[in-house]
Amino acid sequence: MTNGQLRIGQGIDVHQWEVGKELRLGGVSIPHPYGLKAHSDGDVLLHAIIDALCGAADLGDIGELFPDTSEEWQGADSRELLKDVMVRVHERGFMVVNVDSTIMAEAPKLQPYKPLIREQIASLLNVSSESVGVKATTCERMGFIGREEGIMAMAIVLLQKESAS
Repeated sequence: MTNGQLRIGQGIDVHQWEVGKELRLGGVSIPHPYGLKAHSDGDVLLHAIIDALCGAADLGDIGELFPDTSEEWQGADSRELLKDVMVRVHERGFMVVNVDSTIMAEAPKLQPYKPLIREQIASLLNVSSESVGVKATTCERMGFIGREEGIMAMAIVLLQKESAS
């Protein structure tokens, strides 16, 4: 294997809770009294994955590609942002090998939604669901997450240079 065929990227995103917004994680709507305060739909999990992809493919970061100062991205569907980033990843000659992610929140309980989230992410990345890890944890009532002020997600992605067949 020559240098540059495998690339790793990591991403982190954090958002505050906001009354009256839909909660979407990994592209899946989840019943909850709060959504996430953001310029776009606030999907912290997809935002973390986007940043991980951007890091691995040397595309900058989500804020550079989709600035929150632009009206164009106001209320944007993060699934569409991820699709755009995937086009850019492929244009750079890479494909996704796998992604692993963790959502940190005291509520809601995400166990029932993890299979749906996993399938949605796999579909968006054009990989098998076995190539997508989705985990959830609490912060044991510590910090801003423990006080239920917000939610955080982290992701790591492995890209491989596509063969020139």
